[in-house]
Amino acid sequence: MYLMISKYLVPLAEVDAVREAHLAFLEGLEAQNLVVTAGRQDPPVGGVVVLDVDDEARAREIISQDPYVVRGVAEYSATGWVPTRGALKDYPKV
Repeated sequence: MYLMISKYLVPLAEVDAVREAHLAFLEGLEAQNLVVTAGRQDPPVGGVVVLDVDDEARAREIISQDPYVVRGVAEYSATGWVPTRGALKDYPKV
């Protein structure tokens, strides 16, 4: 799994103008069983998308298509992660 942690690069109003397209993008990834979970940080300075992929190159390839990235309102960092406790411990591999 990869934690894709975004940082907004523009004021929140500009991010929100792209939010509908971003959410549609995530919905498409969910349909492909690539998104485990996602959400906005609090305070809203960025967000987190947990991708069910095995390598960073694939995670970056996927997230590069996010409308937030395409439109330049956010950037993502990638952190590999293996859940060993809690609800995601036995998360099924697709």
